[in-house]
Amino acid sequence: MKKKKLPDLKSFMFEEVAFNELMQNRINKVLIVCSNYDFYMLEEDGRIDERIFNEYTALNLRYPPSFLHANSARGAIVMLADVKIDLIITWLDIGNYKAFETSKKIRKAFPDVPIAALSHYSSELRRKLLRENAGIIDFVFHWNGNVDIFLAIIKLTEDRMNAEKDINQIGVKAILLVEDSLRFYSRYLPIIYKIILKQTRSFMSEGLNEHRGMMLMRGRPKILLATNYEEGFELFQKYQHNLLGVISDVSYFKDGKRDVNAGFEFLKYVRSLERYFPFLIQSSDNENRKRAIELKGKFLYKHSETLGEEIKNYVTKYFSFGEFEFWDPIQMKVLATVKDLNNFQKALHTVSLEAISYHAKRSEYSKWLKSRALFPLANLFSNVEYEDFEDAEQIRDFLIKAIKAYRVYRSRGVIVKFQKSKYDEYLGFARIGEGSLGGKGRGLAFIDSFLKRHSLFNKYKDVTISIPRTVVLSTEVFDEFMEKYGLINFVANCNNDDEILNEFISKPLPQWVLDDVQAFLKVVKTPIAVRSSSVLEDSHYLPFAGVFATYMIPNTKKEKMLEMISNAIKSVMASAFFQSSKTYLKASSHSIEEDKMAVILQEVTGKQYNDVYYPNISGVARSINFYPIGNEKPNEGIANIALGLGEIIVGGGQTLRFSPYHPKKVLQLSSPDSTQRDTQQYFYGLDMNPDSYIVSTSEAINKKKITIRKAENHGSLKFVASTYDLQNNIIKPGTLHDGIRVITFDNVLKYNTFPLPEILQDLLRVGQREMRNPIEIEFAVKLDIPEGQPKEFSFLQIRPIIESYEATSELPENINLNDTIIYSESALGNGTYENIFDFVYVKPDTFNPANTRQIAAKVEEINKKFEALDKKYVLVGPGRWGSSDPWLGIPVIWPQITAAKIIVEAGLNNFRIDPSQGTHFFQNLTSFKVGYLTINPFINDGFFDIDYLNKQEACYEDTYIRHICFKEPLKIIIEGKSNKAVIYKDSFKHNNDQNSMENSLEELPPEGFM
Repeated sequence: MKKKKLPDLKSFMFEEVAFNELMQNRINKVLIVCSNYDFYMLEEDGRIDERIFNEYTALNLRYPPSFLHANSARGAIVMLADVKIDLIITWLDIGNYKAFETSKKIRKAFPDVPIAALSHYSSELRRKLLRENAGIIDFVFHWNGNVDIFLAIIKLTEDRMNAEKDINQIGVKAILLVEDSLRFYSRYLPIIYKIILKQTRSFMSEGLNEHRGMMLMRGRPKILLATNYEEGFELFQKYQHNLLGVISDVSYFKDGKRDVNAGFEFLKYVRSLERYFPFLIQSSDNENRKRAIELKGKFLYKHSETLGEEIKNYVTKYFSFGEFEFWDPIQMKVLATVKDLNNFQKALHTVSLEAISYHAKRSEYSKWLKSRALFPLANLFSNVEYEDFEDAEQIRDFLIKAIKAYRVYRSRGVIVKFQKSKYDEYLGFARIGEGSLGGKGRGLAFIDSFLKRHSLFNKYKDVTISIPRTVVLSTEVFDEFMEKYGLINFVANCNNDDEILNEFISKPLPQWVLDDVQAFLKVVKTPIAVRSSSVLEDSHYLPFAGVFATYMIPNTKKEKMLEMISNAIKSVMASAFFQSSKTYLKASSHSIEEDKMAVILQEVTGKQYNDVYYPNISGVARSINFYPIGNEKPNEGIANIALGLGEIIVGGGQTLRFSPYHPKKVLQLSSPDSTQRDTQQYFYGLDMNPDSYIVSTSEAINKKKITIRKAENHGSLKFVASTYDLQNNIIKPGTLHDGIRVITFDNVLKYNTFPLPEILQDLLRVGQREMRNPIEIEFAVKLDIPEGQPKEFSFLQIRPIIESYEATSELPENINLNDTIIYSESALGNGTYENIFDFVYVKPDTFNPANTRQIAAKVEEINKKFEALDKKYVLVGPGRWGSSDPWLGIPVIWPQITAAKIIVEAGLNNFRIDPSQGTHFFQNLTSFKVGYLTINPFINDGFFDIDYLNKQEACYEDTYIRHICFKEPLKIIIEGKSNKAVIYKDSFKHNNDQNSMENSLEELPPEGFM
C-alpha cells in the first residue's frame, strides 16, 4: 500500500468548528397530553419540572424545557394554536379503543410538531402500532415510572432535529442504536444519555474559558434510533464517517418481516468496511454470544442483572468516553490513564512504542478526541493511516507535534481565563480577573482574533505572525487595589508624581494576583513588558497614545522578577494619575474616576546581545500616508522602522521611512551622503542587569542608548545594516566589507530576506477593513533565530487614526503669498480655524539645536497661560515638535502644548526635517484636531514671512521665543483634499464663508480609501 505524505505541521491549517451553529433546534416547551390523574402523578409524585430542572443543572445543560398539560385532543389543539409547542408527549392506553385518536387529530392539525408516546404496555402495543401507526407517532417508549425517560425523549428528539446539519456538515459524532423492543430501548436511552451528558461536562476543561466550554458542550455525541434493518442501514450509510459505534439487537424486522439474524447481517456489513469499528450485539438469547464474537463484535445479554452497568462500561470503553487508557499488548497492562489533552500529550512521551502502535492501528486516538468534541485535531489524525508512518517512533513524534500545533491554534483568537494550575506555554492571550481589558488589551485581543479569522498566522513561509504571549490584569485588579487602600482621594489631591508613585509602591498587590503572576513567570523565558491599558486608551475618539507608562523587566531569577513586575504593575497604575495624565484627561473632558487601568504583561520580542536585549526591527505603520513622495499614494500607507526597541520611533527619533508598496524607493537612501546623514545613528536596548530597574516615573530607567558602532560586536547588524565604502563613496550591501555601518534594512527591503512589505500590506489592509477606519500599528521583528525555526513578526498594537479626510474647505486657486504669513503644501487637518489671535514662534536668528530643552521649558510656561485663559494659539518652531531627540527638534511632550491649535514645523537652512509620522505625539495632534503644517522655505517648500512677524509688536519676547497678540483673529484655512494650508495676515479679508474645523469633520476615509 502506497504511503500518503504526512501533513506539514508547521504550516497546517486546522479547520475551525462552528460550535455556535450547533443545536439550533431545541425543545423549549413540551405539551403532555394525558388524563388529569396521570399528569398529577407526574407533577406531584414524579415532580417532573423539578427533576428535569435539577437534571439539566447537574449536567451543566442550559435551557431546561417547561411542561404544559392538556387532557384531551381538543384541548391540545387549542393550546397548540396559541402557544409554540416543540414536542408533544401523549399517553397510550391500550384499554381505550381511542388509543391513537388523540395523536391522529393532533398530527392532522399540526403535522410538523414531533409526537412521542408513553405506555405501560409494550408487547400488546407493538401489534397495535404495526397495524395503526402509519407515520402518526415518531417515538413510542415504555413507561415504568422513571422520569429520566423524559430527558431521553427530549434529547433524542433534539438529536433527530439537528442530525443532518450537526453531524454531516459540522462533524459532530453519533451513536447508532438499532433496537425494536420498546422496553429495552426505553431502558438503554436514559443510561446512554446520562453517560454522554456526564462526558460532556468534561468538555469544560478543554474550553479555555466558560464561553468556549459551553460551546464545546454543544458538540456532544448524538444518538440515532432505528427500529428495523432498513432504518439502521440508511442511518449508517448516511452518517458512517461520523459514527462512534453501533449497538444492535439480533432479531428485528428486515424486508418487512422479522429476521432472527438481522443484527448479524448488519454486523457483517459493517465489518466488510471497517475492521475495528465498535459494534455491540445485545440479545435475549445468550446463545448468540458465540456468533457475535466470531464476527468480531462484542456481546451483551439483555437479561443480565447488571445490564445497565454493563452497557455503561461498554460505551465508556469502546466509544472512547471517559479517560484514555494506554494499553501495552506485550506487557498486558495499562501504562497510563489520562483525562484531558494536556495529560494525553505528556503521556505520549513516556508510554511504550507497542502501546503507541496498538492504539494507532485501531484509530483510537481520533476516536477519543472526537468523543470530546476536539474535532480539528481528531480530523487531522483521521486523515493519516498507521501505514503512512515508517515506525512507531515517527507516530509518537507526529502525535506530540500535532497536539502542540493544535493547542497553539486553539488558544489563538481566544481570551483565555487565567487558571494558575493550567497555565502553560500553549496559551497566547489570558486575562486575570473579571473586569475590562482596557483599550490596549482589547486591541491586542482584537488583533489575535482577526489574525485567526484571516488565516494570517502562517501565511508566509518560515514566518509566524502573532501577538507575543500576553496576560492582562483586568480592571478588577485595579479597582480592588484602589478601593482597599482608599487611593482615589489621595491621587485627586496630590500633584507630585513621585509622591503618587511612592504611595502606590508602598502598598502590596492582592495575593491572588501575585500567585497568578508567579504562574505566568514559570512559563515565560524572555523579558516582560508591563504596559498600560486604560479603558480610555486607543479608543475611536481619543487614543491617549503614549500618555501612560510602559516598563520593561529583564529576565532573571523568578523571585526577583516577581518583585520587579509587581512594582512595575503598580507604577503603571500610578501613571494614570501623573500630572501629564491629568492634563490629558482634563483636555479631553474626562475625570480621574473614569480612568480605570488594566495592565498588560507581555513577552518582549527580541534576543539578548551581550548585556542588552532588543528586536532586530521595531516599527510603526499607518494605513494612510499624509505626505506621499514620488509614486507613493496616500492609501498605500507608510512605515517607519528602526533597529532596537521602539522608543526611538514613538519618540520621533531618526528612523527609516518607506512605503510598503515601494520598499526599494527610500528617500533617505537616495545617495551615499543622505544614507549616512539621514539614517539611524543609535538605538535602544533593554539593560539585562536586574539592578538596572529601579522604581521611577521614567520609563527609560533601564533602557540603554547604544551607538551603531558599539553594536558591531553584537552580531545583529548583519540583518539590517549596509556598509559605506568611504574610498569609493558607495553603499555596499551587508556587513562583510570594511567601512562605516549604516542602517538601511537593504536585506529586507531590497533583497527580500524577510517579507516585511508584504506583511504590512496585508495587516494594514485587513486591519483598516476590520476597524472601518484608518489605523496605526506597532510591531517588532526577530530575524536572529536558530536554524529551522520560523522568524517572528510580533503585532504589538493597533489603534484608529482620528482624522478628517473629507475636504469641504477650499483655498482660492491663486494665492497671493504677500497676503500670507505661512503657506504650506504639506498640511494635515481640514477646515477653517477661527478665533485665534495669538502667534508664538521660535526666533530663527537665535535658534541653536543645543538649546532645545530650554526652548521646550519656555513653551510650557506660555502654554500654561493660554490654558488658564482658555485660549488657542499658533505655534511655529524649527524641526520636529515632540521629538525625544533634542537635536531633531523641540523635545516637548503633549501636555506642554495642549493649547496650540495650529502647530508648524519649519525647516531652517541645514536643518531640514521630514514630517513627524508614527509617533505618539503625532497621534495626539490628529486626535485633538490640531492643524499641523510642515514648511521648508529655503528649498521652496512652502512660504514663511518671518520679516512680517518681526515687524509686529511683541506682547512677550525672550532670547528664544516671540509672542505676538493680533487685534483681529487670524484667518487660517486647511484644505484637506490637497494638503495645502494658509495662515493669512490679520489685515487680509477672505470673502468665502468657510465651515469651521469642528463642523467640517467627517469620520470616514476618502472615496476609494478602502
